[in-house]
Amino acid sequence: MKKNFICMYLFLSAMLTSCQSCSSDYKNVDDIVVEEVATPLLLADPFIMLHEGTYYAYGTHADDGIEVYTSDDLQTWKYKGMALQKKDVWADRWFWAPEVYEVNGKFYMYYSADEHICVATADSPAGPFRQEVKQPIWDEKSIDTSLFIDDDGTPYLYFVRFTDGNVIWVAEMNDDLTGIKQETLKECIRVGEPWELSQDKPAKVAEGPSILKKEGVYYLLYSANHFESKNYGVGYATSDSPMGPWRKYEGNPILQRADGLTGTGHGAPFCCKDGSWKYIFHAHWDSAEVQPRVSYIKDLAISDQGVVSISGSLIRPQVLGGSSSEK
Repeated sequence: MKKNFICMYLFLSAMLTSCQSCSSDYKNVDDIVVEEVATPLLLADPFIMLHEGTYYAYGTHADDGIEVYTSDDLQTWKYKGMALQKKDVWADRWFWAPEVYEVNGKFYMYYSADEHICVATADSPAGPFRQEVKQPIWDEKSIDTSLFIDDDGTPYLYFVRFTDGNVIWVAEMNDDLTGIKQETLKECIRVGEPWELSQDKPAKVAEGPSILKKEGVYYLLYSANHFESKNYGVGYATSDSPMGPWRKYEGNPILQRADGLTGTGHGAPFCCKDGSWKYIFHAHWDSAEVQPRVSYIKDLAISDQGVVSISGSLIRPQVLGGSSSEK
């Protein structure tokens, strides 16, 4: 009995000493530092705009609208809520591929909903984006919109029509930027090169258009192959006019299976705070699973010889506190 009492005494003494040590380290709850959980930026078809020193990211992810994230450095991001909700716009499903532009102090979000192209407006890049008239830009099924306003002020909308697969088309826009001049519709890009048809299952897919202009030359970046294919990738074509005709770069693709990733594509170029350019794109979750798709960023440049490159170190954006929904 005495032996058991001594053992118990020693055990309680050790426990008391340990607790006193803990107490001296953390005098109150405020002294305890809790690290924020970081998760990947789970956006497919991503797009970034820079406004007043803050980066805003949008993409395909939520079932009930379009999310928005903000960052100061492109590495760490904060979820800021829903920039667009289905209650404020036409359609109630399949909110895809948003792009946001500021024109004369007003923000325009071009996106796809229920396989129709739409536009909503807001007074802030964070939204809320709404449609005064809840309808698509036109009646025909189409996806993947991208706005380009030329130096002379003429606005053009590039998007995908389902004409013999996914084919990229362009049309001039009305002055209010909410409709297209259908009489100006013109085909831009359809697939046909070996790298554009290098997927396992047959599909004719050219999508995710973006336009850049340098020294009078127009550059149309696009993605090819089905997005579920590991060979989903990015190429580009050039033209002397925003309406084409377009000449595909012989060195395509310029982004495919980069940095050990698969399914790399449907991104968008954006200008950084220092005046340099980068390209945000999505990739598959891993080599075995497509979803959820994850956003990544690399450098983008156009050389003096007019060659577009997507290269450099890979940025892996992380959301502090986690995104709205995770894998």
